[in-house]
Amino acid sequence: MGLIEDFIERYTKEYDFYSQAARLVAKTLEKELHSNGVRCIVSYRAKAVDRLEQKCRQRAPLKRYKDTTDIFNDIVDLAGVRVALYFPGEQEQVEGLITQLFNQLEDRKIFPEDDAAERDERFAGYSAVHYRVQLKEQTLSELDKRYAKARIEIQVASVLMHAWSEVQHDLAYKQLGGDLSDQERSIIDQLNGLVIAGEISLQMLQHAGKSRVAQNERKFLNHYELAAHLLSHANELFGAPVGDAGLGRVDRLFDLLKQIDKVTPAELEPYLESLHDELEKRPLADQVIDALLSENPSLYETYNAAREDLQPDRPSSADVESAQALQHFLRSWVKLEDLLNELAVESLGSSPKRSRSSILQLLQAVPLPPGVRGEVEYLRRVRNSVVHGRADDALMSNLAMSAHHLDNIIAMIEHDRTAEQPSPPDLH
Repeated sequence: MGLIEDFIERYTKEYDFYSQAARLVAKTLEKELHSNGVRCIVSYRAKAVDRLEQKCRQRAPLKRYKDTTDIFNDIVDLAGVRVALYFPGEQEQVEGLITQLFNQLEDRKIFPEDDAAERDERFAGYSAVHYRVQLKEQTLSELDKRYAKARIEIQVASVLMHAWSEVQHDLAYKQLGGDLSDQERSIIDQLNGLVIAGEISLQMLQHAGKSRVAQNERKFLNHYELAAHLLSHANELFGAPVGDAGLGRVDRLFDLLKQIDKVTPAELEPYLESLHDELEKRPLADQVIDALLSENPSLYETYNAAREDLQPDRPSSADVESAQALQHFLRSWVKLEDLLNELAVESLGSSPKRSRSSILQLLQAVPLPPGVRGEVEYLRRVRNSVVHGRADDALMSNLAMSAHHLDNIIAMIEHDRTAEQPSPPDLH
């Protein structure tokens, strides 16, 4: 048995490993892209055995493989994921999420690499960006951690370009239809020109949609339109493009806006005034949600109900206990917010603007018992993780303890507040 045959036999045995690794990447990426308002189609595959063997035999004369490890190191797309974008202009947002979600093994690869004129073609050919990544081990379950070793290639292009590349790749590169005539190659080149023109039309369509959504009295029809509006507003406010990694869970924000019937740009405008550009700490959607919750703390339960994933018909006792702890924590947090605002009125003589961005300022302005400020800072981070869906299992398992700790802090603040108030005069 030859070297390529040995490699193909080994790959056949490991085919399911590469397929599952690609599935995990596609599942993670699709969920984040859609929740962040990127319209796309995400697919995945492990390389077909017959296609892989053909590719190995084509490359072997030039690569001069010494062993099967050389072949594994050379063929980088054994596990592949494709992101087909409706709007090519969202490429930068996709890159931000890929960088955030996965470990990048090398610099991105941008196509086309060569000059179309050298290929006797009028148009540039395949236009896409490829990334070679690995799953982050800390994000995987114990059973899935082994997939963190797999290399996965992510290909990002427009839906039109992906379709054209399939035709071009199978007919011309792989020559599955036999050697192409000059006329056939010219037609494929012409199709490439139509695809490029189509991408320009998609960009125009995207801009037209943004203009429509920007009209103050028009309702956001879905979270994709809300995402486009937020990005447009933030790009203008910060003077620089904001990627989807800084956008956050727009789907959750949209659900909350529907619940409270604030679904037009005009109704959303007051909550965009305090946006800041520290998006790694707090994405745009989180900032708007926090502003809404601070204005009306009764929305905590509404928001929590809207963001809950579907639960089994018969939840386990652990699920019930977790839900009760979450409810206890959020109600206590609202009580703390109200208490801090009351103290601000007493110490400053006026109530500060109720927005989530003012909580840190409240902690600086309001006199608190020694050591309490640091404790509240910690519990604020717990609150952020819980409210915005970033709490891990360890935090959720200790949430009941955090809720009781929050109650103790409230009691301590109220005790000191009462002790500081002057006693009524003795009339006897």
